[in-house]
Amino acid sequence: MLSCCLMLDPDEILPIIDQALASQIAAAEPGCATAQEAELCRRFAHRVRSYGLRHLRDAQAAEDLVQDVLLLVIQKLRAGEVREHDRIASFILGTCRMLARNEIRGDTRRRALLDRFNISIDDPEHPAHFQLDASRLAECMAKLSERARTVTVLTFYADRSAAEIAEEMWVSANNVRVMRHRALAALQQCMGAS
Repeated sequence: MLSCCLMLDPDEILPIIDQALASQIAAAEPGCATAQEAELCRRFAHRVRSYGLRHLRDAQAAEDLVQDVLLLVIQKLRAGEVREHDRIASFILGTCRMLARNEIRGDTRRRALLDRFNISIDDPEHPAHFQLDASRLAECMAKLSERARTVTVLTFYADRSAAEIAEEMWVSANNVRVMRHRALAALQQCMGAS
């Protein structure tokens, strides 16, 4: 057997290795053939990246294509949706074509919409820097009822959900949401925000 493999041309051995990897991934339980999946990805990443650079003409888009294509291929192999393991290279190339074409179409649509509505994403307008008046906010917080202040602090400082606050305060989650809404409206009015 070894002498037979030594007589094969390297171009004949590589598809056999690819087929074996694809078959092992498809036969294993999902996530149990990680070494084979990593090897398959390593073997095809450069080819997918080259395809992406040639057709998408953007290095970041090509890197995204590598991830998207190889992730989709692994998912399809795990699900048993790749029937011809001996043609895994063709399947990967077809997946490259499909995803690259979709990316080009999406980019074309985005550019058409940007042109149509005269929007530029290259030089976004930055809003004026917002300066918070901490002393004014402290005065406004002091004007709130103790329950409203507690709900506001637990929501925005302790990062608690309405359900968690409700359990702690022995009220319903809807009641917490109403108190929070009213407290925010009062703070907004007190701070002079529109």
